[in-house]
Amino acid sequence: MKAVIQCGGKGTRLRPHTSILPKPLMPIGARPVLELVLKWLRRNGIRDVYITTGYLGHLIRSVCGDGNQWNMRITYTQEVEPLGTIGPLSLLRDQLDEPFLVLNGDVLTDLNLNQFVGSHRRRNSNLTIATAIRPTKMDFGVIDEMEGRVTGFREKPELTHLVSMGIYCMDPSVLERIPSNVPFGFDDLMFQMLDEEAPVNVFKHSGLWLDIGRVEDFLRAQDVAWDEQSPAFAATVAA
Repeated sequence: MKAVIQCGGKGTRLRPHTSILPKPLMPIGARPVLELVLKWLRRNGIRDVYITTGYLGHLIRSVCGDGNQWNMRITYTQEVEPLGTIGPLSLLRDQLDEPFLVLNGDVLTDLNLNQFVGSHRRRNSNLTIATAIRPTKMDFGVIDEMEGRVTGFREKPELTHLVSMGIYCMDPSVLERIPSNVPFGFDDLMFQMLDEEAPVNVFKHSGLWLDIGRVEDFLRAQDVAWDEQSPAFAATVAA
């Protein structure tokens, strides 16, 4: 299976650090995020990788090269103008002729890709989204009311949501929905598919997931012992 790593963003949430380095090259310990992502893919049996680049893309190519050091094959695309979160896939229509993976270049996880891809194939889905539960702490007292009268009160509650991990398994048919040479986000793709009632499924992951673009997750990642020699973890619940 082929994988596409999206690395074209500017990493605005990690400024000023990303004024010098693209977000996928931000260090986790002594290694850049992207190196850890590539090694995770390789442990999961992925050898063919496409990296979409834009902002400071030349630095990414300098660090990763052709992938030979990890026994992988890396091919790059370069956005002349930003194409959004999913638009860069339009540059790879001819190369992605079977189900493929798409992931953000700033995601660290122990997701088991064999289980993820297996779920996608069993459900005969066009698109499967890897998801995780994330709590959100409210900074306000939340009031429930009816006709102007308070019926309930919760002081700074913690809400939980099922969120996208930024990892997807797609069939090539999805590429037909992505326009060329214009910005196109994953939200645009989702709204389009939901409007047309095209099948989209989720795969629920209960293990580790960090979005390095968030300052909190970036700092937390520094304390995780990334065992690069271990096989892919199996701490996953398919649903």
